[in-house]
Formats: sequence, structure tokens, C-alpha cells
Amino acid sequence: MLGKGGSPFAVDALSRKRVELARECRVPKVEIYTKMTCGFCVRAKRLLDMKKVPYEEIHVDLGGPKKAEMVERSGGRMTVPQIFIDGHHIGGCDALMALEYDGKLDELLAA
Repeated sequence: MLGKGGSPFAVDALSRKRVELARECRVPKVEIYTKMTCGFCVRAKRLLDMKKVPYEEIHVDLGGPKKAEMVERSGGRMTVPQIFIDGHHIGGCDALMALEYDGKLDELLAA
């Protein structure tokens, strides 16, 4: 619908504005492979929770295909947590904390 006046340029301007707003509101996809008894997993999730960053938690307690997926995606790493932001492998809890300490985590989450 073009509305009163019928200018197609008004619709284009609205479309461009929606795209700009979507970029500004973009939420990074954070994935974290965990085990229930892992203190480092709890620590990494606590940091993400404090920053109000939504994440997908993938439990690998029992091994199986999700554990194999984690090992493949992380370049052979078998330990948990393994953390990914927008598909980019961050590493484990220590790597996440180092990014936070260096002030780089917020940049990465905003990119």
C-alpha cells in the first residue's frame, strides 16, 4: 500500500529504515557446549547472563552427535565449555574471560 499520495519512494525509504533498525538491533548468535557438572561452564554462562546475552546451550554430557559436532567445530578440542559467537570459535571459559578483561567481548558481541 502506498498510502495517500501514492509515492513509491516513501515505501523504499521505509524499507531502508527497517533494514537500518534491524542492523542496529541485531543480536549475535552465541552457542555454548556444556556439561552439567562443569564449573567453567557455569562461570562462562554467568558472564553471558550478567551481560544479558542470550545463548543456546548445547549439552554434551552423554557424548553422541552433539559432542562430535563440538569437537569438529572447535578444531579437535574435547573440553567444555566451547563457545561460538556468530559461528566463530572463541574457545573456552578462559578465552571468554580474557576477551572480557581486555574489553573486547562487547565489541565482538556488537559486531
